[in-house]
Amino acid sequence: MRLLRAALALLFLSAACARADERELTIETKGGAIHRFTVELALTPEEMQKGLMYRTELEADRGMLFFYPVCTPASFWMMNTLIPLDMIFIGADGRIVRIAQMTEPESLEIHESGEPVNGVLEVRGGLTERLGVGKGDFVRHPWFGAGGEARCD
Repeated sequence: MRLLRAALALLFLSAACARADERELTIETKGGAIHRFTVELALTPEEMQKGLMYRTELEADRGMLFFYPVCTPASFWMMNTLIPLDMIFIGADGRIVRIAQMTEPESLEIHESGEPVNGVLEVRGGLTERLGVGKGDFVRHPWFGAGGEARCD
């Protein structure tokens, strides 16, 4: 029954998010800084596979958010991605568990989460260092944290 409820919740969430391809999220640093972003949601397997490929620019307050309904080790590469990115790997509670900074465009190097995660946020390369965002900071979005959809059980 619990699995059925989780599947229905994810279906509802996906349908709601599909109506608008952008959402707001914030990152809260340990020092108390709050950074706001507008993100595109990668919801379908096709959107997740394409990600930010073929883009020639990404604004500093924009990004792409990938969501996994069940915790899973995540790995990304930069094939056909033309701009450097920071990949922020996110646990179910919204905690940043790892950041792959300034990933090399068009590289086949694999960037791994290092542990099971429920999401990944891609932002402009170098942005996390410039903003002072690091491991242990929190991504605030309806998918993560108290009452969120993400689960690692």
